[in-house]
Amino acid sequence: MADKPKTPADVYELVSQHDVRFIRLWFTDVLGHLKSFSINSSELERAFERGIGFDGASLTGFNSVEESDMVARPDATTFSLLPWRPEGVDAVARMFCDIEVPGGLPYEGDPRWVLKRALKRAEEMGFDDFVVAPEVEFYYFRSAKPADGIPEVLDEGGYFDLTTLDAGSDVRRETVLALERMGVPVSSTHHEAGPSQHELDLMASGALGAADDLMTSRIVVKEYALQQDWHASFMPKPLGGANGSGLHIHQSLVKGGVNAFHDPERPALLSSTGKSFIAGQLRHGREIAPLYAQWVNSYKRLVPGFEAPVYLSWSRRNRSSMIRVPQRQVSEEGDSWAELRCPDAACNPYLCLAGMLQAGLEGIEKGYELPEPMEENLYHLGPDEMAARGIEQLPSTLGEAVELAADSELFLRTLGEHTFRRFIELKRQEWDKYRVQVTPYEIDTFLPVL
Repeated sequence: MADKPKTPADVYELVSQHDVRFIRLWFTDVLGHLKSFSINSSELERAFERGIGFDGASLTGFNSVEESDMVARPDATTFSLLPWRPEGVDAVARMFCDIEVPGGLPYEGDPRWVLKRALKRAEEMGFDDFVVAPEVEFYYFRSAKPADGIPEVLDEGGYFDLTTLDAGSDVRRETVLALERMGVPVSSTHHEAGPSQHELDLMASGALGAADDLMTSRIVVKEYALQQDWHASFMPKPLGGANGSGLHIHQSLVKGGVNAFHDPERPALLSSTGKSFIAGQLRHGREIAPLYAQWVNSYKRLVPGFEAPVYLSWSRRNRSSMIRVPQRQVSEEGDSWAELRCPDAACNPYLCLAGMLQAGLEGIEKGYELPEPMEENLYHLGPDEMAARGIEQLPSTLGEAVELAADSELFLRTLGEHTFRRFIELKRQEWDKYRVQVTPYEIDTFLPVL
């Protein structure tokens, strides 16, 4: 679509122009699973004016049976055709929705609303927007349920490979074209370090649009893989001996129409605002970990040796740090960004970005001091040396992370009381189910000798 719609009137015109028969209303539950129901195009006016009611009792993290009535109100600016559905006659489109309770008030358990609240805080502090540019990694596999329990990759390619080993390059190309037709601009793509692993780099945009784009990207990647009878996975660590799939997020605040992280007079061109923002994310990085590393599997990615961060530090070049401030070319004057490297590709992007923003704003509001950068490879330092330098480590398990979050005032303020209680409950349940499992590793290693 050449121009994104801005108003319901724009949507009505596009529906008529493209003979759209069905509109899928998209939203996410608290865990970031994409949910959808479809309405006939004849219901569009009612959807915009009053919203469409649905039963939220069966959705993870939504209200209980006693108060399950929910209302989905579509956001006209997110309208786009679904390129994998028939075009020309009875076409299908989608719109993201804000979830409300009857009466029109926002539903506190809507992840989109959680991010909007964080953005409202930034606005009240004088910032125009929180701009992010996500880099999302994923794998292509032969099947979602491999017969021997080991996912079967499609190639043995590596980082930036352009060979016949890259079996997914054509599918990746079709995916990018589909995303661009949906209004999701992709700046670059490439084969990643793992076998059959790929990366999509999205263009920078405001955080709310970026979260919508990430949800769109995940479903589009999966749809076009399915056309080849493949399975695309954003699982954080699907292969034990290969890199996990990260969601590296380049971020900056905008104030007065300019990048608030940039100061040409300071080292690394990083302003005092940028330094305090980064300091906030470092200080609160452990307690908000379940927002960017949401699953039990997430913590198998956050280990030394696989290019994922483990320590709460920052650097200009060192990719073992949690935050990197990339050095810019002369042509990129005025363009300072901080890259957060700990999120993984399977997080709920609305909650992840909300937590990132709230932690950074906390640093600005309270004037946190940024420690010195750590440019050496932190994986080579021993525990005693790390302790002597005062460098903390990210949580090593979901269980540890959830209990830190449960005691965090910032985590509570970020999610709000309703979502906080439900999220903590769900994550404790996940950890309890996981930790009682007996794995093949334990059987193979211990059963013969114990």
